[in-house]
Amino acid sequence: MATYAFRLLNVFASSTFSGNQLCVFEDARGMDDATMLNLAAQFKLSETTFILPSDHAAARVRIFTPGFEMKFAGHPAIGTAQVVRSLQQTGDALTLEFPAGVVPLSANGDAWTFTAPCPDGVRTAAPELDRAGIAALVGLSATDLQADPIWVDTGADHLLVPLASVDAVRRAAPDASQLHRWQASSLGRKTLYVFAFDEANVQDGRQVVVARYFYAKPGGGIHEDPGTGSACANLGGWLLHRQHSLPASIQVQQGDQTGRPCRLMLDVLEDGRIQVGGQALEIGRGSVTL
Repeated sequence: MATYAFRLLNVFASSTFSGNQLCVFEDARGMDDATMLNLAAQFKLSETTFILPSDHAAARVRIFTPGFEMKFAGHPAIGTAQVVRSLQQTGDALTLEFPAGVVPLSANGDAWTFTAPCPDGVRTAAPELDRAGIAALVGLSATDLQADPIWVDTGADHLLVPLASVDAVRRAAPDASQLHRWQASSLGRKTLYVFAFDEANVQDGRQVVVARYFYAKPGGGIHEDPGTGSACANLGGWLLHRQHSLPASIQVQQGDQTGRPCRLMLDVLEDGRIQVGGQALEIGRGSVTL
């Protein structure tokens, strides 16, 4: 039998019960893929991460949902960086190795920023459904859309749906009976990220965007994720695709309707680098024996 230590964190959080929850296993040597997947299913969080040695970074990180492994995800990157810094005493700058690539992260206290792993540039693709069809998936009409939906990939691909108003974001209500119409990502995952600019709202010099992220749960049903760093990075990719003026500084407000408010800081630099930041709060530690 082996015992494995883990830590629980909230990412993009401002208080103990805000942010997106994460479990990080401090040392996953000796675990096979099935064990990692089963532990992710046991904890039932959107993602669980497993730290391993790396020849190219401070650590190699594997990310599992309760159903499959991911190439990259934002809040797991930030939360895992917090744990690696604590374990290895790396200081406030480190790199983590993911299947999507080596990702640099830097910290100011417990607030971390990662640079999206897209060395070959932002990848985009047109969706299979038209505007009206995609709007209908979340209970909206084509007139609620601000622009055409598009697949964007800056490390993990998501379907981005730009809406014309914050009200439309709040009214979005996906119907699980229509999941057969959702197009799957490159990982076979069905996801949908709706967002709108709150034009009159500026927080600390940042334009506010209100967003929500929906995905199909293993076994059926739809879950709303409170804070999605990789989708936020893809919003930066969308800005580049739309030739938005740079630099761009945005605060993404997500998770309010789930009762887990998240605040994500998105910066798209003049050179096209996409950076996403947020605070990580450790709230507990424990161990499991297998």
